[in-house]
Amino acid sequence: MMRVPVIAGVGMTRFASERLDCNARDLLAEAVLALLADTGMSDLKAVQHGLCSYESDHFNRQMTLAAILHDQIGLLPTPTVRVEGGGATGALALRTAWAYVQSGLCDSILVYGVETNGRGVSSQTANQLFALSADFDWEMMIGGTYTGFYAAMMRAHMQQFGTTPEQFAHVAVRNRRNAGFNPLAQKPMDITTADVLASRPVAEPYRLLDCSLLSDGAAVILLATEDWARANTPRFAQRPVVCFTATGCGTDTMRLGDRYPHITNFRAKRAAAQQAYQMAGITNPLDQIDVAELYDSYSGVEIQAVEDLGFVAEGTGGASIASGMFDLGGVLPVNTSGGLLGRGAPVGATGIAQAIEIALQLWGEADPRRQVAGARRGLTDTHAGIATISVVNIFERRD
Repeated sequence: MMRVPVIAGVGMTRFASERLDCNARDLLAEAVLALLADTGMSDLKAVQHGLCSYESDHFNRQMTLAAILHDQIGLLPTPTVRVEGGGATGALALRTAWAYVQSGLCDSILVYGVETNGRGVSSQTANQLFALSADFDWEMMIGGTYTGFYAAMMRAHMQQFGTTPEQFAHVAVRNRRNAGFNPLAQKPMDITTADVLASRPVAEPYRLLDCSLLSDGAAVILLATEDWARANTPRFAQRPVVCFTATGCGTDTMRLGDRYPHITNFRAKRAAAQQAYQMAGITNPLDQIDVAELYDSYSGVEIQAVEDLGFVAEGTGGASIASGMFDLGGVLPVNTSGGLLGRGAPVGATGIAQAIEIALQLWGEADPRRQVAGARRGLTDTHAGIATISVVNIFERRD
């Protein structure tokens, strides 16, 4: 742990349902320009390594996109690598970069994520492409969809623990309200629980407003040793030091049926959290974490997450969330950025955007309306599929 990476700077585009004015490379260039402004650097010449994060060649309409993006942002001839892991891609990219810095392979690495999975393709095509992320032989060909899989899990959670649609509707309402305090968020909304319950059914018990967004966007984080950051990023000395202190990763079966009857929660997320907590020395996460960005691909998934991350006991997530304990001003504010439901979710950029929100919170630079007072430790929770791959990353302010 002698080379714990620090966050030297961040950059992000506005997330949108469709960016008609640009393609993936333009989005990334926009995010990098924001990073340069954030760090005070004039260019990326001192950066030693790149790491590209995107899920789909199909959405982005380009094979070997990493090489094009690396060239686009002027990182040649430094090395690069692509990381892909479904919805967990951005968080896996950060975890990989953490290992690169820890190992001494480089002193600085730019993690850049982009995806154009908004309205550039039809909803039918998008669903087909996402279905290809499931088991092609055993699920896609019989009509399996992720919305159906998540709905089955939440139905089991409701039957076993008494979780209600009103409880997970609270997530949909709160996260979209939080997005109103984030100028880069895709779709802030002022809605009520009744609005969620009255929205169009998608897959019982989920309705339209329970579902996260498809987005175009890009996000970048510059990780480095503290010495490199002080020597190369002028603004670094003006901020508290934020370290990337811990990371965990867990896995589970691809097919939900192979987990039966234990389908109410995410085993992989519990494993990832325990790894990260052990590395960070966390024994009571509810007390020792100040702010968290959770993977709310569907509103009920946040209920499952607060249980699997050890914030509350299994089966109590619905009541705990409905009580407001995870709202702004609550015991542990989550998804202050608006989450996938309100901020948006361009897949390769999502886990990176979560970490950017945590960095802003720990620096004390988030919009005052969503800033968590005195935040010193933050967590991101990201997963792929139905938590087939789950990643938990932890960041800490040191001053």
